[in-house]
Amino acid sequence: MTEITKQLNPPPRLLLGPGPINADPRVLRAMSMPLLGQFDPIFTDYMNETMDLLRRLYRTENHWSFLVNGTARSGIEAILTSLISTGERVLVPVFGRFGHLLCEIAKRSGGDVRTIEAEWGTVFTPEAIEDAIKEHRPQVVALVHGDTSTTMAQPLNDIGAICRRHDVLLYVDATATLGGMEVAVDSWQLDAVSAGLQKCLSGPPGSAPVTFNERVTEVISRRKHVEKGIEPDGFVPGDGPRIQSNYFDLSMLMDYWSELRLNHHTESTSMLYAAHECARIVLAESLAACIKRHALTSTALTTGLRAMDLELFGDQAHKMAGVTGVVIPKGVDGEA
Repeated sequence: MTEITKQLNPPPRLLLGPGPINADPRVLRAMSMPLLGQFDPIFTDYMNETMDLLRRLYRTENHWSFLVNGTARSGIEAILTSLISTGERVLVPVFGRFGHLLCEIAKRSGGDVRTIEAEWGTVFTPEAIEDAIKEHRPQVVALVHGDTSTTMAQPLNDIGAICRRHDVLLYVDATATLGGMEVAVDSWQLDAVSAGLQKCLSGPPGSAPVTFNERVTEVISRRKHVEKGIEPDGFVPGDGPRIQSNYFDLSMLMDYWSELRLNHHTESTSMLYAAHECARIVLAESLAACIKRHALTSTALTTGLRAMDLELFGDQAHKMAGVTGVVIPKGVDGEA
């Protein structure tokens, strides 16, 4: 049986995997701050500040830039389940394990999922994605930015314009890139993006920053149905199908993050403190400097690995800044 007099005392570890990472001590300090009620005016001020900080991280003017309680996957699921109605066609370009995750979540959201696949260690050309859009005619394209399973980063700067040209919504999973690589939401015309704290933002897992534009807001609003007991006076539900999750219903989360402050679920107070501090730290360094630092350390690491005659995995022209893959040498047990 577990000894009830023994407190947790985890040993210090240097975390060198693709995430989680060692949280910045300033973030851990912020998480230890006193709890406030979710409608306390000081706390709602913190919510507004967090929204502003996230806009700056995402390089967007999107009003709807806030947190979903849960690990990075909660942000993915909140966006896809709120966006996709049963039978709607979703195109997922897969170039690693996390493309398959987007397929899984899109299917569970009722989507008619179509895929194209690139060899692991490579990424897609804009032309390949546009050809697939022409063939499959999806309502949504769901795309991973940086896939840690292959260490590849998909260039996005042309994909948003392609999707706009074909009247398709573009969702991007930036879990492993926000803060470590450029994620220019507005200039790249990305409609919805989600991320996590536990990669390039020096935080713990447990909160998912999301942002989405008016094109996405319009779709979500058509599906809005508020649960009984908290409906505001005069509320008229949307004429679209109800979002198939309560917890991840972005339309109701928007009401809590708006001036309405309509109760949905209890905000994860300590995780909001963490997200606020993660964003503040990056922006205090400057987003450009943070991205440059990740690129510099990536180059230093790969230079050292090559000097050891180790082979790097994948197309290095499209390598993520925060994760490096090495081909296991012959005679070395990769499972040891």
